[in-house]
Amino acid sequence: MLRLAATPDQGVQTFHRRRARAVSLNPVSNQRRLMWALSALVMLVSTVLLAFPSHAQSTAFKLAVAQAASKDKAIAAFYKARDYKPIWTSGADRQRRRALLEALRRAPSHGLPTGRYDASQVNKDFSGFKSAKARGVLEVQTTRKFLQYARDIQSGVLEPKRIDKNMTLRPPRRDRLKTLQNFAKSSPVAFFKSLPPTDPGYNRLLKEKVRIERIISRGGWGATVKAKKLKPGQSGKQVVALRKRLTALGYKRIGTSPKYDTGLERAVQIFQQDSGLNADGVAGAQTISAMNTSPETRLMQVVIGLERMRWLNKPLGKRHILVNEAAFMAYVIDNGKPTLTTRVVVGKAGRWRTPEFEKKMTHLVVNPSWYVPASIAGTEYLPLLKQNSDALTRQDLVMTDASGSVINPAGIDFKQYSKDNFPFSLRQPPSGRNALGKVKFMFPNKHAIYLHDTPSRSLFGKDIRTFSHGCVRVQKPDELAYTLLGKQMADSKSFFDDLVATGVETTVKLKEPVPIYLVYRTVWVSADGRPNYRADSYKVDRKVFNALAKAGVVLRGVQS
Repeated sequence: MLRLAATPDQGVQTFHRRRARAVSLNPVSNQRRLMWALSALVMLVSTVLLAFPSHAQSTAFKLAVAQAASKDKAIAAFYKARDYKPIWTSGADRQRRRALLEALRRAPSHGLPTGRYDASQVNKDFSGFKSAKARGVLEVQTTRKFLQYARDIQSGVLEPKRIDKNMTLRPPRRDRLKTLQNFAKSSPVAFFKSLPPTDPGYNRLLKEKVRIERIISRGGWGATVKAKKLKPGQSGKQVVALRKRLTALGYKRIGTSPKYDTGLERAVQIFQQDSGLNADGVAGAQTISAMNTSPETRLMQVVIGLERMRWLNKPLGKRHILVNEAAFMAYVIDNGKPTLTTRVVVGKAGRWRTPEFEKKMTHLVVNPSWYVPASIAGTEYLPLLKQNSDALTRQDLVMTDASGSVINPAGIDFKQYSKDNFPFSLRQPPSGRNALGKVKFMFPNKHAIYLHDTPSRSLFGKDIRTFSHGCVRVQKPDELAYTLLGKQMADSKSFFDDLVATGVETTVKLKEPVPIYLVYRTVWVSADGRPNYRADSYKVDRKVFNALAKAGVVLRGVQS
């Protein structure tokens, strides 16, 4: 049994005496033992020293990630579920980093804010961190930029309703946590490719953006046309200017003849078609104004157009209706292709502007009554009644009081009322003179907007068709009814025509409600590659672009 020394000092002395005796007995063997022990001790210490910093760094990284993500529920939940393992900053994340940097570099080509996720800065940040804590902060910072980019390119940079009260479309914002989860288990390159709109029209707009940028870099389209109006048979310097402008715009080479001949007339007609103008071959005020629009303005329209397409980056429905207010056109789309195209009239600019929104069309009303909105009754019909109490009779309007009883206007002094206290309701029963025509197409909404027929057919021949009080008048109401009802009956034409012939107000429900989107797009590129531009009748493009510019969007090639 080992006897313990009485004191520590005695113990030390005993140890040294025994060690000296052992060495003196077998000096070679003991020396080897000592060297082996020292070597083992060095290895043990080295292992501990190497392992401890790694563990400490891992802990510091996780704490930094947890702290940096603590105020963002989605990011915090994502990292917590994966025990705070990185997706950007480890050696195994090289592919993700490359894919992210490439996507951020290409952001300006989509008209996205350059500074919001600066690729060069992100690259610099990855090469600059010097501690585990800094790496953790960078990890979360990169995730935030990724989520911002994914949101912007998927569903738009802006919130439409914050720009204008009439822009009530809701961009389809994706769940941020699911976005992170899907990205973490996907191929990075494939994931980034899946983010922008898949609508072929989006890619066509991207190509148009590149085309316009090149035109700007080369100096634009040259001199504008100074004439107010040019028509076939005329000749002179401005006809030459017209030819040069059309050639610069891409409408083939038509020479420099000073005469307005049939070749020039045909080129003007094609331009008018692409501009949504009546193709009469006469270069009038609207046509010349469209020709003289600068490439910088066209580029701005394209950037806005890309943003607006992102606002609708979602499945729109195998069958849906698209109303483009800026183009004064409506389309029934089946499986991605238009099956009915019709001109429309939309609301007057200003107070009566047709809003942008989406709903589902649920039913038709054949031979509808028109219930005059109180705002129209007070502002438009009351002044007529003050001048002539018989004014309603001329338009087949019936006046009722609050109880619904019919009132004879002849016995009322309308001068005692104003637009704010007009106590009567006006209704126009079904007739050939009814403001809604033979049918209205209903998609209940807070704006009280719907599509309808109209007896005012001449307005569809106008270039700029902003004449209604907000509702959308349809040039081909019968064809629209046939198309919609054709999904639920064999002979929709006979069914609808027979209902109209009765003269009785009748509601017909759609068995499958149809999504309808009222949008405002001043540019698109057709499937055959032809750019189509429209005038900004509602003056909202500038509002949208100002908001984009404030977010950091820059027109490439355009000097400030």
